[in-house]
Amino acid sequence: MLLAMAVYAIGDVQGCFRDLRTLLDLIKFDPPRDQVWFVGDLVNRGPRSLSVLRFVKGLGDSAVTVLGNHDLHLLAASESVRRTRPKDTFTDVLLAPDCDELLDWLRHRPLLHRDRGLDFVMVHAGLPPQWSIEDAERHAQRVSRGLADSSYRELLRRMYGNEPDRWSDRLGGWKRIRFIINALTRLRYCRPDGSIVLEPTGSPDPDNSKLIPWFAVPERKSAGNRIIFGHWSTLQLRRELDPSHGVYHLDTGCVWGGSLSALRLDDRSIFSVPCSDRAAT
Repeated sequence: MLLAMAVYAIGDVQGCFRDLRTLLDLIKFDPPRDQVWFVGDLVNRGPRSLSVLRFVKGLGDSAVTVLGNHDLHLLAASESVRRTRPKDTFTDVLLAPDCDELLDWLRHRPLLHRDRGLDFVMVHAGLPPQWSIEDAERHAQRVSRGLADSSYRELLRRMYGNEPDRWSDRLGGWKRIRFIINALTRLRYCRPDGSIVLEPTGSPDPDNSKLIPWFAVPERKSAGNRIIFGHWSTLQLRRELDPSHGVYHLDTGCVWGGSLSALRLDDRSIFSVPCSDRAAT
């Protein structure tokens, strides 16, 4: 009797290859039968970014990956449009004989994945309150086309910066591109007026009404959709809060000594393994 296909989503791996393999063993992941989604940040801060990239790329159609901010930073650093930082740990990728092949594969990953049959959407960070899911799909596809274009280096150079901080349909040019990338790969908080806030990384303070988690903004246009995201290791969203917002948060801080977690989509079961790979210090 054949087992039914299972689809899992896994949080930020960030080079923690041993933990990824341990988690896949725990869920008995079978590539010919099952599929695994990655919420982005495959690389950086952990010790084995090269192994993670090679492994996930090698899974072919059994893996779906969206881009995270660390993945984009690796692409920018590889093109010398951004300097590496002291805590970056992806030199193994840059020195690998298959570096160009791996980075070309990474550059062609989407920023948003939507499966209408399963009724799930996956992004790395979040969605601004002004966007519906259809808006988010359209904007993500625009950035993906830019990354796939021969002029992608200019996009990588222009994507850095925290402004503009509020969406408008009138945004054009690089301001529009930068906002889309920031929202999908860096967003954690919004202000009450719907503008996005990128710098605070800590857990939400219920007494701070000026910083609202993006998924808790009243009248968010993407409400009613089941959204998987990562990026926010300090959030530690409790599962019992998920139904109230329709979100599933999977960055459980593996690279910081926490755990690596997977969500089985059909029954929303959570599986976790403790960290064995450590972040750069």
